[in-house]
Amino acid sequence: MAKFGKKLVDHGLVESHFGNISIRIGSRMLITRTGFALDEIDENSVVEVDIDKPSSLDIIASSESIVHRAIYKNTSALAIIHAHSPFAVVESLLADRDMIVPVDSEGQYFLHEIPVVRGGIGTTELAKNTADALRDHRGAIVFSHGTFAIGKILEEAYIITTQIEHSCKLKYYCDLARK
Repeated sequence: MAKFGKKLVDHGLVESHFGNISIRIGSRMLITRTGFALDEIDENSVVEVDIDKPSSLDIIASSESIVHRAIYKNTSALAIIHAHSPFAVVESLLADRDMIVPVDSEGQYFLHEIPVVRGGIGTTELAKNTADALRDHRGAIVFSHGTFAIGKILEEAYIITTQIEHSCKLKYYCDLARK
């Protein structure tokens, strides 16, 4: 988790204290704590909580724990990265529908399309909408907020996060050049 938290910050995919990371271990998940810097993850910045029900530790876990739980309950994900990738956020604000179609060949090949979901931060609405979108996609963008990417391991979720941001960046510049 520390390795990918640092990579997310170093590559500008999150500001240090925003975003979160989790991994599933059976019926439990390890998730970064609320307010902790992702580029400084250690044993004190991760909390273990139950996936099937709220926990007393939820108060110190990420505010997006509810979304991570819903994703784990409704998909085959074993790792989740939530980033506040700037071009993904911009593209979600500019999208005129609930899907972003990459213009680059890699984005088309690996992502096909990127769902844009809605819901307030840490709400059941966001949890349901994100989990639903990730049943058929490996990544999604929360309108005006950031990405959720899933994988069997953190590296896979990280690659999806970077691919979404790369495709959104290229789409932004292509659309700008066409104006």
